[in-house]
Amino acid sequence: METLQLLNQPYTVTAAHIDFYKTNRYITLKQVLNADLLAYFNRVISKKVEELNQQDIPLEDRSTYGKAFLQLFNLWQQDEDIKELVFSKRLAKIAADLMQVEGVRLYHDQALFKEGGGGITPWHADQHYWPLATDKTITAWIPLQETPLNMGPLEFSAGSHQILEGRELSIGDDSEVLIEKRLKVTDFKHVIAPFDVGEISFHSGWVFHRAGANKTAETRKVMTVIYMDKNMILKKPENEGQINDWNTWCPGAEIGKIINTPLNPVLY
Repeated sequence: METLQLLNQPYTVTAAHIDFYKTNRYITLKQVLNADLLAYFNRVISKKVEELNQQDIPLEDRSTYGKAFLQLFNLWQQDEDIKELVFSKRLAKIAADLMQVEGVRLYHDQALFKEGGGGITPWHADQHYWPLATDKTITAWIPLQETPLNMGPLEFSAGSHQILEGRELSIGDDSEVLIEKRLKVTDFKHVIAPFDVGEISFHSGWVFHRAGANKTAETRKVMTVIYMDKNMILKKPENEGQINDWNTWCPGAEIGKIINTPLNPVLY
């Protein structure tokens, strides 16, 4: 399919991009994908989410986490077309360039669909859940449509990867309150902006981020791909989430060795 060719064409990451990411541990890049490609994946991923979604609790009766989004993982294993996006060399090279590593592996992918009327995604740091030995991790956050402020785009505390307090918190009501309180007494800039069609953000595992509620009637559809340094070592898990992630996303990997399993292929 001609539309998919862009997925393997290089995107120019500049020295300024790399410097910005190094300082802030997030960056948003415009025109990474085009409107046709996003419209295509919007259809394909939406169909797969609808097919696999097992959430039957009404929105108003769910927990804060449950109200934040419908979450489905490793769709690359479920659909060959979605695999084309997740395995995109264009995206993987951006990830490698920003982190300044030779190559990247897949950690896992996830669809994050915030339904119309869906609640906030509380402040958190992703790597709380990951049994990974270094901070050479990055998530591509790919909105499948234009995402204005009232739809709940991703928000960042720029440079907050330097804060250790709050890293121990799982995502939820406590993380929203306690991390926000901690961030308010720092000089880290709170960044929130709409996403244009084709604009993608990349953020590190330890930078604190959140998303607002979806105040529209439309679902905010986002696909994410989590990358790690291709030489990432599995560390001894420090909490239940990390034990679960080890068993789920890198089964068979050994503590102290490079994570090299069939679920973690080198993408670039």
